[in-house]
Amino acid sequence: MARISGVDLPNNERVEIGLTRIFGIGRTSSREILTTTGISLDKRVKDLKDDDILKIRNQLDDYKVEGDLRREVAGNIKRLMDIGCYRGLRHRVGLTVRGQKTKTNARTRKGPKKLVTGKRK
Repeated sequence: MARISGVDLPNNERVEIGLTRIFGIGRTSSREILTTTGISLDKRVKDLKDDDILKIRNQLDDYKVEGDLRREVAGNIKRLMDIGCYRGLRHRVGLTVRGQKTKTNARTRKGPKKLVTGKRK
């Protein structure tokens, strides 16, 4: 198993897909990294040599990934909450932030349904 940026990449996946396990690296970034390092997109992670892994690590220094990126995203959300903008208030309350409807389809953000029981006239 190759370990890059603190993430273990699965042996049987292609390198192009395996790199997407790193937070902040998607398919496009993965392809860019592999083409600049000269590694085949079809190569499996278990077939990578140590110098290939080293090339990928050196190339990843140009990207903000894993801990640094998570810290930046959390800081951005905290800033929104501190200034009290609409998006920050939605984050604080735990509701959807990007304009989705919440009357019917927001169970993940709102939590399980709260049942009203014992209603009498």
